[in-house]
Amino acid sequence: MSTSSESTTTTATTASTHETAVVLPANLHARPAGQLARAAAAFVSAIQLQYADRTVNPTGVLAVMGLGATAGSTVTVRAEGDDAEQAVTALVHILANAE
Repeated sequence: MSTSSESTTTTATTASTHETAVVLPANLHARPAGQLARAAAAFVSAIQLQYADRTVNPTGVLAVMGLGATAGSTVTVRAEGDDAEQAVTALVHILANAE
């Protein structure tokens, strides 16, 4: 007769969620979209950009450009994960300074 024992370790992670809305000073064209994609790829959090009724993953340049956000419109940056606050801060900075 053999016996076996298993131990299970459960790690509780505390994922934080952050969200900030920013009014665009310029149209969301290729240059800021590329900057957003590069910045978003550096974070482990799940990041979303929302404009009007569309939500995209900002790691894709074409997805960001596909939002069609124009100067004066409001884009919401939302992130969930361990580095959510830093991700939202970085992406909001890019959006707020888009030229």
